[in-house]
Amino acid sequence: MKEKVVLAYSGGLDTTAIIPWLKEHYDYEVICCCIDCGQGEELDGLEERAKLSGASKLYIEDVVDEFCDDYIVPCVQANAIYEDKYLLGTSMARPVIAKRLVEIARKENAVAICHGATGKGNDQIRFELGIKALAPDIKVIAPWRLDTWQMDSREAEIEYCKAHGINLPFSTDSSYSRDRNLWHISHEGLELEDPANEPNYDHLLVLGVSPEKAPDEGEYVSLKFEKGVPVALNGKSMKVSEIIKELNVLGGKHGVGIIDIVENRVVGMKSRGVYETPGGTILMEAHQQLEELILDRDTYAQKKDLANKFAQIVYEGKWFTPLREAIQAFIEVTQQYCTGEVKFKLYKGNIIKAGTTSPYSLYNESLASFTTGDLYDHHDADGFINLFGLSLKVRAMKLAEDDKNK
Repeated sequence: MKEKVVLAYSGGLDTTAIIPWLKEHYDYEVICCCIDCGQGEELDGLEERAKLSGASKLYIEDVVDEFCDDYIVPCVQANAIYEDKYLLGTSMARPVIAKRLVEIARKENAVAICHGATGKGNDQIRFELGIKALAPDIKVIAPWRLDTWQMDSREAEIEYCKAHGINLPFSTDSSYSRDRNLWHISHEGLELEDPANEPNYDHLLVLGVSPEKAPDEGEYVSLKFEKGVPVALNGKSMKVSEIIKELNVLGGKHGVGIIDIVENRVVGMKSRGVYETPGGTILMEAHQQLEELILDRDTYAQKKDLANKFAQIVYEGKWFTPLREAIQAFIEVTQQYCTGEVKFKLYKGNIIKAGTTSPYSLYNESLASFTTGDLYDHHDADGFINLFGLSLKVRAMKLAEDDKNK
């Protein structure tokens, strides 16, 4: 019997060309595995395509709920946003994909896992760190980093497939390089390769419209959270995956969640991309609005610092690490009382506050009001300010004394 390799298979040209390449260069039995994180119609016709290309088997693994509950929710609770803009849509999905690839490899007794990520991107790091953490004994094959992989264009890949008897309706037409799951869709390439160019949003957008083309009337939305987990949308109880799916529709309709960013990749280069994250942007903003009411000042400040670290960890593919687990444990403690309802209005790319309530709100009207209440005596501020500014006063006195002695 031949040894087996599990191929992370998307059904696109790159991973389809890898199937005969693996058989030619390694003489492996190729087991294709497509991990469904909410790609939608991209999964249509995959089994026939994989087997026509020489794979012996195709797994299509639905991990949408696992992706939402175990990966997206912790990032929302952390308010994890990479470089202040990127909501980690691709980054969050890679560890759950790596985990399921390892599970299939174990099931099939495969000796290797292969992925189609290039040597320039972040995904090679994310996939391989996940595999190393979960299955250090399994070999990883990355064709794009090998000298034996000599296809450097779509035309070359199509010709390679044809030479191996694979005639599939792939086009040589240039298009954006995209990654899609339930949380977002990313766009790279074409005019986006030059940061001086404005994105062609009419051609580019998939999940919604630009703010200019959004309705002239706003739309009110309410989200309910329990311990930092979204549980209901507009009064209707739903799974997290259902909430995100519905928010994608609402956000896309109103032009919410479109960002154009030049980000710093792990490998050192800058890359420019446009991300559509309509539902995720709404969910993140709603969660932050709720935390404003609930967390005390010191915890809020510390959590903000850890949010940046958590985002960096996820972006760099270090999900299966003690540090991620430790920071997530802190975050989970902060979510114990993150329960309440957030209302807002969607209008032409904006998420406008319309009221937030929580049984655990630390906002006290008696304290915050301009009128004097029983809980706050204005005279108490005298001693506080004297002590809080003592070091400033002592320094100023010392500087004044030095000036006199000059």
